[in-house]
Amino acid sequence: MSEHRFDYIIIGAGTAGCLLANRLSADASKRVLLIEAGRKDDYHWVHIPVGYLYCIGNPRTDWLFTTEPDAGLNGRSLRYPRGRVLGGCSSINGMIYMRGQARDYDQWAQLTGDSAWTWDNALPHFKLHEDHYKGADALHGARGVAPELMQDKTNPYQKILRHRNAGGEWRVEKQRLRWDILDAFAEAASQAGIPATPDFNRGSNEGVGYFEVNQKNGWRWNTAKAFLRPTCLGRPNFELWTNAQVSKLVIEPQPDGSQRCTGAEVWTGQERVTALATRDSGHMGEVLLCAGSIGSPHLLQLSGIGPAGLLRQHGIAVVQDLPGVGANLQDHLQIRSVYKIQGEQGRRRWGLSLNTMADSLWGKARIGLEYALRRTGPMSMAPSQLGAFTRSSPDQPYPNIEYHVQPLSLDAFGEPLHRFNAFTASVCNLNPTSRGSVRLKTGRFEDAPAIAPNYLSTPEDRQVAADSLRITRKIVSQGALAKYQPEEFKPGVQFQTDEDLARLAGDIATTIFHPVGTTKMGRADDPMAVVDSHLRVRGVRGLRVVDAGVMPLITSGNTNSPTLMIAEKAAQWIQGGV
Repeated sequence: MSEHRFDYIIIGAGTAGCLLANRLSADASKRVLLIEAGRKDDYHWVHIPVGYLYCIGNPRTDWLFTTEPDAGLNGRSLRYPRGRVLGGCSSINGMIYMRGQARDYDQWAQLTGDSAWTWDNALPHFKLHEDHYKGADALHGARGVAPELMQDKTNPYQKILRHRNAGGEWRVEKQRLRWDILDAFAEAASQAGIPATPDFNRGSNEGVGYFEVNQKNGWRWNTAKAFLRPTCLGRPNFELWTNAQVSKLVIEPQPDGSQRCTGAEVWTGQERVTALATRDSGHMGEVLLCAGSIGSPHLLQLSGIGPAGLLRQHGIAVVQDLPGVGANLQDHLQIRSVYKIQGEQGRRRWGLSLNTMADSLWGKARIGLEYALRRTGPMSMAPSQLGAFTRSSPDQPYPNIEYHVQPLSLDAFGEPLHRFNAFTASVCNLNPTSRGSVRLKTGRFEDAPAIAPNYLSTPEDRQVAADSLRITRKIVSQGALAKYQPEEFKPGVQFQTDEDLARLAGDIATTIFHPVGTTKMGRADDPMAVVDSHLRVRGVRGLRVVDAGVMPLITSGNTNSPTLMIAEKAAQWIQGGV
């Protein structure tokens, strides 16, 4: 077994891992290793926005997880995509740029006892890497703009900010299409009391409008492009291993009786290699676990860090008994309502809906030609184009549901489009009270863990599900949509009671792929906290978790960009020796 030594070992070249690699390798005196189980992002469907259809469920780019049968889904299992490719989930996700609500981060600060996580203190770290197409303002960043952090002369991160001219890698653009039916839905939402908004990312995302996306000139903009190319890959102190799966963390007892993570065992497909975060006998580095809300708790458990009973059940020696590892799983479950529509095609550029536009060779050819010539049209589409945030009932104190609206319909993700014109209004509970888990199935690193989201397992979540379907019906009944004669195809107007609607939600709901919380941060007196407020694993020195798993509560929106903010903070703390 060969050994390799570094100052920092980053496990997982996904959303957080790519940013960390960029920031930490900017210091030429530090050797940085980034390890990715998947392949490079040289698959063409990674870069064409509509290519998510060909990346999800594809072993070239996806771990191919499935959930355990779920009682809340009436016994169904779901496909559970996670990126297994350079860029991780940012290479296969919906590309939606969404921060959530200011209250999300203020709640994190309360739960951790650390004001570093308040909205006001998180915002500069969103802006730090943002390159917004409109330029910089009080709430958005652009290339070369990071004034809040640059002005603090005591900030140890400042040297690195100057080195890279600060900020600007994470491109945010408006979408390169519109659709008449989506415009009509937005107008109907306004008629139903949801105000129009030009920006979902200013602390309160209430309103309706088109999502902004992580694209550049009609191409997907993943974190590999943003943070590894060209800067990181050209640095002599940086090393990238792909097709390399970490099988176990190396944890060694210390003379003072403590435990320290000193590296990782890596399977390259041909040999087992040990990467050590100990550059020499006098210098101890760090291992940074960025494998995501499924991969990170799984690897911790394989390494003896987790619920003691579970570990012993699978013959794994207990290094640190942390019952919260793999617990607290939260996700956004979307309930997909489908409405048939009618109307004249007229001179609509892409037809009444994508269903019929993509139903012929001529239509597909037009779509392909549009993208080839202009990088616009349906091939530039994010999975969801129009969004809305509102309350499921008047007694909700803040927007607690999110809509993803599409000018198309199908029975399930990956299935063919319907042969009739339709749109889909998917709605999710932003703040679910249901909690699931990620747990070992075996002691073999090659075997996937058991993923049990436990959807719709609380009365509160079932009530929000029923109420949100009624909000959908309220929007669709408004005058702005009347000319399309919308007809509820799914779930069906015959279902009216709370009990009916909650049961139907279990039949038709799917994940939006936002798992978080399985290695949550918290106070020292929280027995379920896995990491402290600086993301250091309890009871194991030299080890941090930096990914969406550390969120104690799920954000009120899509989770990719909040994960980048978390990584930005972690990089600053690591550079400052915190």
